[in-house]
Amino acid sequence: MTVICGTLAIALLLYAALHDLAARTLPDWLAPCVLVLGIVVRFMDHTLEIGLLIAAATFVVLFAIWVLGYIGGGDVKFWPATAMLITPQLRPELNFFLLVFLLGGLLGLIYLAMWPLLRHRRRRALLTRGVSAPPRGLLRRALRAEAWRISRKGHLPYACAISAAAIVSLLPVFPLPVFPQL
Repeated sequence: MTVICGTLAIALLLYAALHDLAARTLPDWLAPCVLVLGIVVRFMDHTLEIGLLIAAATFVVLFAIWVLGYIGGGDVKFWPATAMLITPQLRPELNFFLLVFLLGGLLGLIYLAMWPLLRHRRRRALLTRGVSAPPRGLLRRALRAEAWRISRKGHLPYACAISAAAIVSLLPVFPLPVFPQL
């Protein structure tokens, strides 16, 4: 059961990160699915009450940040649901929150560093008024779309940071056959 929950959790987290990166949104069904999976995990670990308390406190804090306009609504729902997946063995919940902040900050720094470079590139393209052919291949199209978003100071795909921190926190708890323990 642990391997199934871990595999399903990591698959949902990867989907969330990729969807947020591609569309800057999270599907409405995703946070409830992660929450239900987190409730199952917490129930099996006998830490359901503390998990619900942590998720509720996380939601209240993030809701206040959302009201101020600093985080997206999908992230407000997704982050507490993801926190339910992280069971309190060796305080990984605190590590998870710290890792989300660090990865989100790193993501923000990367976007800030790339903005001047891509802004000048966009300005040159507008001056030449050349229409270039769309790039071939999914990866090139995704990189071009991301460059366009960065050049216009678009929103950060913060679910990428949330998902990456959760996956790093989950791998020791759910040892998957794909990632053998060394």
